[in-house]
Amino acid sequence: MTESGNISPKDITWPFWPVVPLYPYSQRRTLRKEIVKDTIWTFEQCQGIFYVVVPIRMTVVKLAKGGLLVYAPVAPTRECIRLVNELVETHGAVKYIILPTVSGIEHKVFVGPFARCFPKAQVFVSPDQWSFPVNLPLSWLGFPLKRTHKLPLESQNSPFADEFDYAILGPLDLGLGIFEEVAFYHKQSHTLLLTDSIISVPHTPPDIVQLDPYPLLFHARNSSLDRSEDTPQNRIKGWQRIVLFALYFRPHALGTVNWGKVVKQALKSPERSKKAYFGLFPFQWDDSWKLSFEKLHYHPLLVAPILQGVILNRNPLEVLTWVDRVSKWGFERIISAHFDVPILAHSEQFRQAFDCLRHPNYNLGNQDFQLIQDIDKKLTKLRVTPPPQL
Repeated sequence: MTESGNISPKDITWPFWPVVPLYPYSQRRTLRKEIVKDTIWTFEQCQGIFYVVVPIRMTVVKLAKGGLLVYAPVAPTRECIRLVNELVETHGAVKYIILPTVSGIEHKVFVGPFARCFPKAQVFVSPDQWSFPVNLPLSWLGFPLKRTHKLPLESQNSPFADEFDYAILGPLDLGLGIFEEVAFYHKQSHTLLLTDSIISVPHTPPDIVQLDPYPLLFHARNSSLDRSEDTPQNRIKGWQRIVLFALYFRPHALGTVNWGKVVKQALKSPERSKKAYFGLFPFQWDDSWKLSFEKLHYHPLLVAPILQGVILNRNPLEVLTWVDRVSKWGFERIISAHFDVPILAHSEQFRQAFDCLRHPNYNLGNQDFQLIQDIDKKLTKLRVTPPPQL
């Protein structure tokens, strides 16, 4: 694990944070980790809303003939670019920058600024790009005009075909837009690169989240009257609750809180700073949250609930066809853009993770899934999205 020494605020500043105003806003740390010796590295930052903070990750792969390929860039702070340039000095220039999604604005927003830091790199994007509320040309969104290209539909037509296969999931029609993700397979290291389609939930908080433990300790509390001590147990407790928020939005263990009580407790809270939202803490957990987390952690590979219940179920046959194609690559590890990595997994485990699309009653009885099911029904009723095909 590598982080830059002698960090100053300027080193970690991300000045364009208002475009996508996610925590930690203008100050973003970066951690570099070597996944495959002298071949693959991850660069992690964190992001979230209301201290629901999870990792966001780019992956850098050394090319056999020299140079680097970057998959899903993160914010190009001085610290981040310094860590990339340390690899450039040893392994050669950044040759290719890949945007493997069309709807993930938290990934798309970084590509243009990152590409400007490496003016000789060619940028390849998932083919069916779109923007909301107005569909704008990529050059208007900051992508370099003369060196931005759509990924060819077939990977053998790409300039890096000797070293990578890729398979495009989608486009899946979501009504207001589309979902699309490109899985990359690095042949030499037997490594599968994914963006959002698969995650693995770690039991303990990732290193990048622990650089600033405040969000973990914030969510470890049971009420605003608590002053949560910085202990390993509280960091784990906060992380596991953050996971439930991030994946279910409103897990079953989260009770309804009377706002009158919330305000009264805020006035008595030992932490009433702006950072602590002036003591407001509208969360009330029952003990079943522990079981809910363990159910998520139990799965070595997991399709995020929002993808299961609102997105991939729009066209499960197309998704499962993509799964079958990816499964033929014989990978040994997966690097996803969020949560835990590397995920040591093989093709059959990858295939099994998508059983949620093969069995209509897969989530029957899962009370944590209720809000996502309600969202799905409402979007369909309002004709915002087409009906699911499950």
